[in-house]
Amino acid sequence: MKDCKITLILPAYNEAKRIRSTVQQALAYFDARGLPCEIIVPADGDDGTREIVREMGSHRAGLTAIGSVARGGKGRGIREAVALAQGEIIGFADADNKVPIEDYAKIEPALAAGIDVVIGSRALPDSLIEKKQPLHRQWGGQAFGVWMRAITGLPVRDTQCGFKFFPAPVARDLFSHQRIDGYMFDVEILYIARKLGYSIREVPVRWRDDGDSRLDLVSGNLKNFRDVLRIRKMHSQLTEQVRAERSRIEVAKR
Repeated sequence: MKDCKITLILPAYNEAKRIRSTVQQALAYFDARGLPCEIIVPADGDDGTREIVREMGSHRAGLTAIGSVARGGKGRGIREAVALAQGEIIGFADADNKVPIEDYAKIEPALAAGIDVVIGSRALPDSLIEKKQPLHRQWGGQAFGVWMRAITGLPVRDTQCGFKFFPAPVARDLFSHQRIDGYMFDVEILYIARKLGYSIREVPVRWRDDGDSRLDLVSGNLKNFRDVLRIRKMHSQLTEQVRAERSRIEVAKR
């Protein structure tokens, strides 16, 4: 898409009931601000989500749906969407609109200031939680955060809010190293960013629980724990690997 300023990725799994509204709200917001945008929906499942987006795309340029019936995972879907993105800024948000798209205005100042990774956060003093999760999920999330930070060393209060934006070159670099297909891809991206020396800033956003978590607390959290350990193992030497690769490229250019 020519002169595209924003690529918004909306990962979806069986979101046919909500995807049309979310896409329409995003388009209306960026149109009203005069920001040319494209929207890519990595949509797995068999409820017609992809077909809805493709039908909308037949009337509006810049709408794309990818994915398959089989569930490939949120991390995989966003990784594949980033590879297709043409915007100067690439970001993703939840297809169920947990963070209203208008909060992109809170992200912009940090991007304009040169921050490489700007992430919405539910855990800052100025964050506004309009509808909280059930207590057991709040407690589970807090406990996971303490453990995750101890394992990864990430100085980030809220890694899991699905509202993150990057300058396009940064997004492509980060996702070229990203491997986790499931929910822990957020932790992985931030871990990679820190290893590679990219700046990270959390920004307070509005957030509302929709009561439709797809994560099983027992089996899901066990997988998440394993994935965090995988992240540390996979990328522990990333800084040295990238430095060596860049040295090889510089030598080859001479």
